[in-house]
Amino acid sequence: MTASQPPTTAAELRGAGLRVTAARVALLETVRHGDHLDVEGIASGVRERVGHISLQAVYDALHALTTAGLIRRIEPAGSPARFEGRVGDNHHHVLCRSCGAVADVDCAVGDAPCLTASDGHGFAIDEAEVIYWGVCPACSTVSSS
Repeated sequence: MTASQPPTTAAELRGAGLRVTAARVALLETVRHGDHLDVEGIASGVRERVGHISLQAVYDALHALTTAGLIRRIEPAGSPARFEGRVGDNHHHVLCRSCGAVADVDCAVGDAPCLTASDGHGFAIDEAEVIYWGVCPACSTVSSS
């Protein structure tokens, strides 16, 4: 591999200290090519790539990949957990109250963690999680018709 080529998914898994399996490769690629997928959506994508995989195996792999920092889990209130491949930049999200669509929003203001807590209670804060709620353009069009 030359310096100009990005590492393969298998190399990334190895680099994170994880065993490389077809299911983990498929899961990581599914999350990275998906759009804030929930567990069911990820399981479906993995099954399309490698065939049968149990839901428990998907949960186990998601936990391992999240812990290793290869994927990010977001948990919007009242919504199932979602997973994404965009990690390490402390971005935020906007969610549609009507259809559940999710989109990335870059840092609101300034450097990470984007927001300064009014009282950090002595914590060394390194991340802020912001979720903006509203109605997406498609749902706005439907509701105003």
